[in-house]
Amino acid sequence: MQLKDDLDEQLLPIFLEEAQELTQSITEQLRLWHDDPHDADVARALARLLHTLKGSARMAGAMNLGELTHTLETRVEQAHKAGAAEAALIEEIQIAFDAIAQIVERLASGDTLDTPLPVELLALPETAEADLAPAMPETQAAPASAEMPAAVAQPERPAAEAPATVQVAAAEPEVDAAAASRATLRVRSDLMDRLVNEAGELSIARARIEGEMRSLKDSLLDLTENVIRLRRQLREVEIQAETQIQARTAEAEVAHAGFDPLEFDRFTRFQELTRMMAESVNDVATVQQNLLKNLDEANAAIIAQARLNRELQQSLMSVRMVPFSSQTERLHRIVRQTAKEVGKRANLEIVGGQVELDRGVLDKMVAPLEHMLRNSVAHGLESREGRLAAGKEEIGEIELKVAQEGNEIIITMADDGAGLDLQRIRAKAESQGLLAAGEEADDARLADLIFAPGFSTAGEVSQIAGRGVGMDVVRTEVTNLGGRLEMQSVAGKGLTFRIYLPLTLAVTQALIVRVGNRRYAIPSAMIAQVQEVKEQVLAGIRETGQVEWLGNRYPYHFLPHLLGEPQALPEARRLSWVLLLRSGTQRAAIQVDELFGNQEIVVKNVGPQLARVIGIAGATVLGDGQVLLILNPVALAARSEASVAVHTPAAPLESVPVEETPAQTLPTVMVVDDSLTVRKITSRLLSREGYHVLTAKDGVDGLEQLIDTMPDVLLVDIEMPRMDGFDFTRNVRADERLKHLPIIMITSRTADKHRNYAFEIGVNHYLGKPYQEDELLALVQEYTKRKRVH
Repeated sequence: MQLKDDLDEQLLPIFLEEAQELTQSITEQLRLWHDDPHDADVARALARLLHTLKGSARMAGAMNLGELTHTLETRVEQAHKAGAAEAALIEEIQIAFDAIAQIVERLASGDTLDTPLPVELLALPETAEADLAPAMPETQAAPASAEMPAAVAQPERPAAEAPATVQVAAAEPEVDAAAASRATLRVRSDLMDRLVNEAGELSIARARIEGEMRSLKDSLLDLTENVIRLRRQLREVEIQAETQIQARTAEAEVAHAGFDPLEFDRFTRFQELTRMMAESVNDVATVQQNLLKNLDEANAAIIAQARLNRELQQSLMSVRMVPFSSQTERLHRIVRQTAKEVGKRANLEIVGGQVELDRGVLDKMVAPLEHMLRNSVAHGLESREGRLAAGKEEIGEIELKVAQEGNEIIITMADDGAGLDLQRIRAKAESQGLLAAGEEADDARLADLIFAPGFSTAGEVSQIAGRGVGMDVVRTEVTNLGGRLEMQSVAGKGLTFRIYLPLTLAVTQALIVRVGNRRYAIPSAMIAQVQEVKEQVLAGIRETGQVEWLGNRYPYHFLPHLLGEPQALPEARRLSWVLLLRSGTQRAAIQVDELFGNQEIVVKNVGPQLARVIGIAGATVLGDGQVLLILNPVALAARSEASVAVHTPAAPLESVPVEETPAQTLPTVMVVDDSLTVRKITSRLLSREGYHVLTAKDGVDGLEQLIDTMPDVLLVDIEMPRMDGFDFTRNVRADERLKHLPIIMITSRTADKHRNYAFEIGVNHYLGKPYQEDELLALVQEYTKRKRVH
């Protein structure tokens, strides 16, 4: 009897979702049965799950799948009735169920099964079919069809057996009553992604409101200072006005002779205006206090809204999270099939399957994990004879451990095989030109060669190994996910891989940095250490071209150089920031100009134009609306080193200039002026021309900043509070460390008296306000160039 599939388009998606859960449960029960063949409860649970899968498949119209599942269910029931099942029989049932799982996967991928799978994958093992024959003499295998090859026809059952089937089916809801009591809502994955994205947009909008609130509070604090200053100045005006009362007392007495001075207050119009101004100032102060109070209440509301928004985002993110155990059945099947093909015996142990991670991360990591497991079985584990000769168990052990640490998921895969054959790797690398004959290479470099594109130590190309495209793809996929890959090999003991992945792709922690006028985000997961180094230490780092920390070497780079700006220079600072970054086995030390702290960012897709650009991991939007690129500087550094190696193969390492020696920092100009407008206009002009600008509001502020910073040029005004430009110039010229700094005085005092006095105390050039921009830029360029040459 040949069955024909009649798939129900409405029921099929529901069946596939249920089938995925059932296949995971069946695989778990098969493993438990394999560990303890005498456990009757496991066999009964396995038969029940197969019965459920069979009924669901028939309801969805997958008749041949249901028939194959029914045959397997019958075999399990017979083995259960016979007592303890043999290990070989359980392994045969596992292989047969692998075929069922493949059919489910093909249906889930949209395959109509018009192209049949190989017959040997779907048919039960010959021993199992032979054992089934005496128990079911009327059972005949249906001929292979285009719908379902090697499907076994259902035996004709007596009518008396029908009630038993109904009873089993009716018992199903009772077993899962607790689960059924919880209502389940199926939501499309793209809708969930959109909801998570909208929650991220809410976070961005809230951050922008918080930024505006901070600016408003700063403005109100400035208003408070101005009100206090205005009150003080108004009080001085009132005191001056009071002095005029006595001068006009005589005139007032003549005009109002009938009133005593105590009986009639006499005010001038000026005094009346000062009194009204005092009342207006008090009114402004009252309004300002009310605004501050309202602002505090608004801040409290924003904080509450931020908490609710964070809870909403975390709840939505939890919907995206799936347990790693959802893929364990597939991984176990890969190990079983690969071991069978290469004639080895292997056991996969998965620890931490309950750990949850982002569905997008898990989906993209399944294929790399499958390849790593195939490699472990094909390359890592020895043959049976080799393991016995080495004193190991005949069955090779592979452990896959999943753990969560902070915002990272750590996947550790270890086997007890022979480890990496470094001599064989070296021979293969020399034959492919990756290493020169006799070139020195430590074990870490040799081990890293397995990630090179097209590299394989397999003797021949097969479906399992030999093409050299696997580990390269694994590292690329891990890097694209913002993770890193580490490897440790012990000869004769085995090989261990550690994969560090972000917990989610939608939200991540990042460090905001600035270089020049641009800001970037660097994922916090790759930051090993942040160092604030002095100028002398930074000079030593530049000279050696690397930073050593905890026994590891970090090649030094200035971030703009990796972004295609070789002429860019860092800002002059007493203390500079250097980030020690790590991605897998690769490391880099990156210098930046400024840090803005670590914060949670919403990762945005950069689009197809930038998706394949090395070093760009995504983009994000800050609260002020600025779009930042999320960088992977380690990948940029690796690309830079590779390009140097390609373009200068014959040049020694010392001939490659890491930094320009004449000028190590960006030219720095300090503007000392009490006028906020002058400071802003001058700073904007100089910044546009590529200078690093520092500002000081008077001479005292300027001298305080000169303790930590050494600018190239000083632009100084004359009339300033606390310390004027003349006193500031005298202090600079009296300091042994600062006396050589060029000073350009810019002032509205253009008389010869002021000019000559300025030159006497050591001013280099004198300009009047308003100054000519071209003239000022020419002077600054001349002095900075002259100072750096000397």
